[in-house]
Amino acid sequence: MKILLSGTASDSHTWNLVYLRLFLEEQGCEVVGIGPCVDTELLTTACLRHVPDVLVLSSVNGHGYRDGLAAVRRLRAEPALAGLPVVLGGKLGVAGYRQEADVARLVEAGCDAVLGEDLNALCDFLAARARREVPA
Repeated sequence: MKILLSGTASDSHTWNLVYLRLFLEEQGCEVVGIGPCVDTELLTTACLRHVPDVLVLSSVNGHGYRDGLAAVRRLRAEPALAGLPVVLGGKLGVAGYRQEADVARLVEAGCDAVLGEDLNALCDFLAARARREVPA
């Protein structure tokens, strides 16, 4: 499974992306990392160029909701990316707790999963995607 891994537009944290990349590679995924502070246009261009099976967006600084919403809206506006599975993980806001209304808005906008910081949930999501892609 090919994964495009990116930080959100305002997230400058790099070590979480290094960790996620290594973790995903250990799970057998091919990972294309495009780094931190990726704006929506660069993200869209990278998705079109690399044609991933899944996009994983990571936020450490607490702006995941705002940045994730802008990213998924832009991706869904691109016909070639309308069906790309998008996973958002990390901190959604600075409140310190998960706000379910934010999660609902992200899903309505087109996120396939909003996972917080649970790597087991990410593995479960990826395994479910892989099962769907294997012909019966």
